[in-house]
Amino acid sequence: MSRSLGKGFAALFLLTACGSLQRPSETECMERAMYFESIRSSRDGLIAVGSVVMNRVASIDYPNTVCGVVSQPNQFAPGVMTRPMDSRSMPLVQEAARSVLAGQRHPLIGNAEFFHAATYDAPYDNMHYVLVAGGNAFYERRRPELVTQPVPPPPTEGMVR
Repeated sequence: MSRSLGKGFAALFLLTACGSLQRPSETECMERAMYFESIRSSRDGLIAVGSVVMNRVASIDYPNTVCGVVSQPNQFAPGVMTRPMDSRSMPLVQEAARSVLAGQRHPLIGNAEFFHAATYDAPYDNMHYVLVAGGNAFYERRRPELVTQPVPPPPTEGMVR
């Protein structure tokens, strides 16, 4: 799919999914990614998820907006753009989303563009793990011979403020 076609699809998806003709803000899309991928976790987990979103935004392989990345089919939690969010959890999520959009990144995330639940045992040999935080394992895809960390490291928490 071409980059411009992908952006058009993402915009149409957002308009349809949110039930209005008003497109969600980049902040709302970041909040949704963090909420549905890491809400029961730490601030480290939230910031790491946001860092992955921003790494994808910077990559030529993904849409160049937060909403475009988050709304891509089969990339984030089902219903990420449509399910309701519990307002009790929102202050932490909103603060973390603003921090990432203002430039904060998890210091260990590097160029990672992927993550999965830390409990998942992936059968692939191209996953170079950089971080486990907030219940997720974050990794870069590399050629197998360049992978130096093939298993998730011990969880790291308390690195981001």
